[in-house]
Amino acid sequence: MDNNEILAKLTEVFRQELDNEEINLTPETTADDIEEWDSLSHIQLIVAVEKAFKIRFTSSEIQTWNNIGEMMDSIASK
Repeated sequence: MDNNEILAKLTEVFRQELDNEEINLTPETTADDIEEWDSLSHIQLIVAVEKAFKIRFTSSEIQTWNNIGEMMDSIASK
């Protein structure tokens, strides 16, 4: 799976979980860029991403992410 496919799938997950069809993710996107992305929805997003990609993240891995690009790197490495 290449970065474009990962980004497209992540965008679908974010749109569904945050109930906002206007979300367009980029590797530079952060929680500050999306109004609905707060600390509670962050947990729900992580779980949804893990299910969508059939992977598991470690807590330390999640804490290092500063943007969508870093999340994509973690997904690609699995």
